[in-house]
Amino acid sequence: MTVREEQVLERIERARSRKARLREDTITLAHGSGGKATRTLVEAVFREAFSNPLLDRMDDSARFRVNGADLAFTTDCHVVSPLFFPGGDIGDLAVNGTVNDLAVCGARPLHLSAGFILEEGFPVADLRRITESMRRAADAAGVDIVTGDTKVVERGKADGCFVTTAGVGVVRSRPAGEIRPGDAVLVTGPIGEHGVTIMLARGELDLEADVVSDTAPLTCLLADLADACPGGLRRMRDATRGGVATVLNEMASDAGAAVVVEEDAIPVRPAVRGACELLGIDPMYVACEGRAVVVVAPECAPAALAALRAHPLGEEAAAIGRVTDDPSGLVLLKTAFGGTRIVDLLVGDPLPRIC
Repeated sequence: MTVREEQVLERIERARSRKARLREDTITLAHGSGGKATRTLVEAVFREAFSNPLLDRMDDSARFRVNGADLAFTTDCHVVSPLFFPGGDIGDLAVNGTVNDLAVCGARPLHLSAGFILEEGFPVADLRRITESMRRAADAAGVDIVTGDTKVVERGKADGCFVTTAGVGVVRSRPAGEIRPGDAVLVTGPIGEHGVTIMLARGELDLEADVVSDTAPLTCLLADLADACPGGLRRMRDATRGGVATVLNEMASDAGAAVVVEEDAIPVRPAVRGACELLGIDPMYVACEGRAVVVVAPECAPAALAALRAHPLGEEAAAIGRVTDDPSGLVLLKTAFGGTRIVDLLVGDPLPRIC
């Protein structure tokens, strides 16, 4: 490593070690992006106010024990625009998002709640369409929507329909959680499809592409993965806001390790890659809603890939990189041209309101 590279890494380490401080006086769209601004908001406001052992783990779901049963609990809000898009809508997105937050924590989802904020004048036909989509998604995931709430606000005080879901599940195979040098990093399928689909569905760009959202429940896929590599499953995360790049950064930071990714190994469909290139967006930062990033022990990687590829949702799963011990807390991308660059967290997101 050159002296210049060492200086850059030292500056990054100093910046990341500082206590999070929210400098803005008002909330911006960047605070909902899943990147640095979101992390700062969570650390400086919500975690500071609500800190406790369960919350401080910063997992997709809180895991705890009640009367000898290991349970997982999560909640999620959905404000996607537009409400309906190729491959899905806000209804199945809400169910799948909550189900997947439980699944990546090793839980079998059981029951969901659903809260609706509706704007005065919202078409009942659209609401029926959304609830029917939620019912189909819940059936596919093997869960029931057992409770909920509804609020209606004046015209102009919301954007049609917002949905909040929460879910509880039984933990069946808790990932080890300790990422180690040498571990393999996998993705369960091509990345970036949901974010690009939403961007094109908004009709703000004169672009067309044959791409649909990847929204899907990951419960069965990840259960098969856990069965295939007992004791070797380190960590799982679903790559929603901020995409795969953000998930890898959070994993590296939490583990005090580095993640090295091979650019040529990352599965991206041609239509997604083409749209991202035209817009100057890196697919690594584009949201998925039916893909997970998985870290497994190196000896388990072949069995893990085989298990993923045997499932319809994981047919194009790929090993994209490995964990190393240096430089701590960073994600490095080995480019197709033979160079290496740092893949850092973005401050905001070029695609707001994608979930």
